[in-house]
This record gives sequence, structure tokens and C-alpha cells, in this order.
Amino acid sequence: KPRFASIQKHQSIHNITLEEALKLFELPKVLGEYKAHAVEVNIGRFGPYVKFDDKYISIPKEEDPMDVSFDRAVELIEEKLKADAPIAQYEGLDVTKGKGRFGPFIKWSEWFINVPKKYDFDHLSQADIIELIEDKKRKESERVVREWAEQEIRLEKARWGRYNLIQGKIKVELSKETNPEALTLAEVEKLLEAAKPVKKTTAKKATTKKATTKKTTTKKTTTKK
Repeated sequence: KPRFASIQKHQSIHNITLEEALKLFELPKVLGEYKAHAVEVNIGRFGPYVKFDDKYISIPKEEDPMDVSFDRAVELIEEKLKADAPIAQYEGLDVTKGKGRFGPFIKWSEWFINVPKKYDFDHLSQADIIELIEDKKRKESERVVREWAEQEIRLEKARWGRYNLIQGKIKVELSKETNPEALTLAEVEKLLEAAKPVKKTTAKKATTKKATTKKTTTKKTTTKK
């Protein structure tokens, strides 16, 4: 099978040299082993990275992944491990922090909680963390309008005065004219059932018997005059 290699952002398919192209096929490149895990350099969808255990650590834009040494990779790994280390505990669960596309956040349980600018993100106190988590818990509880706990179905407030009916990964949007208190279990189960994706069934190919034709050979008779 043919192999494919991702070109770097500063490279162009129109003027890349053979030497540069061949160099890309050296990736993924294993640099060594650290803490019983392989350290690997590669280029992915979001740019060059170092892979360590189950972590993908971005390589700074100004650095060429082909030139990243083992020592530099370990340095990036340690920075990532330090950044991902728990900063506190709340109700027996770790609290970690990070920065995403919507800004700084803390992660607790399965929740990603945005940290407003009024907090000092680099020096969050235990009181700050408790306040952020409790505020999130309050907002989540206020969002749930109805709940059928046994069936794991809940009705939540949505944007523009609408409602979302949720069961697992299935979500049905209901209009703002919906009366939450009037909904019955039978009605919500029917709505959720209708929203389930239709399973694709692969039709069995009909087997056709090939007709075999017997070739008949005709003998030509020659008559002697």
C-alpha cells in the first residue's frame, strides 16, 4: 500500500524538493523511551506533536519537528504533565485546569467549567474552585425542568425558550410552546424513539445461478463426387 506523509505549514506541494519529501517519510520517528513509554514525534491534523503514553503534546510553531531532540521532547512532556496535574480536590475528585478554544477552564468530574476574567487563573484558591464548581452545579440543576430518573430521561431548558428532551446521546428539541408539566412518560418515550437513527441493513445479494450452455459441435460431412 502507498504511504502518505503530511507536509508542514511552511512547505508547499508545488515546490517541495525530493530530499524534503523523503525526510517527511521518516515520521513518525521514535526518539527513545521515557518513564517506560515510547517518545514519538509526528505531524498530525493540527500540526507537529510529541506522543507520550496517551498524550499528544503540541510542538511550538517555531520549532521544526524533524529537529526535536529526545531531551527537548522530554522537556515538553514534563511541561504537559505539570500543566495536567491536579490543582485541588473537591468532593473526592481531582480538579485540573487548562486553556481551550473558549478560554481558561477547570475540569471537575465530567464538567469543563469556564473561568471568568474576574478570577486570577494562574493563582486559583480553594475558595475560588469551590465557588466555580458550586455555581456550575446550581446552573445545571436549574436547567433540568423534568426528569424521569428510572428511564434516565430529562427535559432541559434550551436557547430561545425552547426545551431539549435528552436520553443518553439522543436529543429532541421541543418548541417553546411545550408545556413541561403536561408531558407524560409515554409521550416522551415516543418522541425519543422516533429520533433514534435508523440502523442500516445490508441487503443480501441474491445468488444467481449461471446458466451453462453446452456447446454442440456439428460435424461437416464431405461428399465425394
